[in-house]
Amino acid sequence: MNKKHIKKAVAIQYDRSKDSAPKITAKGKGKVAHKIIELAKKHDIPIKDDPDLIEVLSSLEINEEIPSHIYVAVAELLAFVYSMNSKRQTK
Repeated sequence: MNKKHIKKAVAIQYDRSKDSAPKITAKGKGKVAHKIIELAKKHDIPIKDDPDLIEVLSSLEINEEIPSHIYVAVAELLAFVYSMNSKRQTK
């Protein structure tokens, strides 16, 4: 059986001044996923393609804080984002 790959996307946000952990702010698949990615690009928000992490995060609800058992994966993602932001600031 040949199953078509459906694109998924998850957006997270973290404001350390008011959040105790990063939280899910958007998620979707298919057309919704493409719109999330399009909006991220439009607003110069870093995008990381990590299908395994997307699977885990997409099981969470909107506005739900990311549980502690996946902090390591999210920490890697945040390190990627900080790295991308640093590169942009030096240009």
